[in-house]
Amino acid sequence: MTDRIIVDGYNVVNAWPELSALKEQDLQHARDALSDILAGYGAFKNMKVTLVFDAHLIAGSNHTEIVSPHLEVVYTNEGETADSFIEKMVYSLVRQGERVYVVTSDWAEQLAVLSFGACRISAREFRQEVQAVNKLIREGYAETALTYRRQELASRLDKKVLERLDKIRRGG
Repeated sequence: MTDRIIVDGYNVVNAWPELSALKEQDLQHARDALSDILAGYGAFKNMKVTLVFDAHLIAGSNHTEIVSPHLEVVYTNEGETADSFIEKMVYSLVRQGERVYVVTSDWAEQLAVLSFGACRISAREFRQEVQAVNKLIREGYAETALTYRRQELASRLDKKVLERLDKIRRGG
């Protein structure tokens, strides 16, 4: 069984303050920022992420971009809402045995995906999860061999091995 996260793009853009502020200046910039965030999240969690943007009012908008091995961005067909696309995708993936999580704060959409067997995550909850992952990433890269803390071999060896090495060093 594999895990997949499907994100209702505009729902998240409108729910996250930092993306909503970007949207006011340039919608494409907000979409790109969310895409970048999700690519990093998917890579760290080793999960496939599908970001769906509603393009049902735009002629000829149907396309999918593979942004990274962990992220694909889908723009729906003309006349198709993101909600209906997500529902069809969830139904299909759950039937194939995938564990599916849908990120949306749309109550009706949450009920629909729950009825298909997927899990729902609100945009607010997902933002907190992404922030926690980003903190782990920052902390993980904060301490390296090049930082102020010493990286001694002795701190990583078993106590018995250390005793044996110390005995050899002393000539015994």
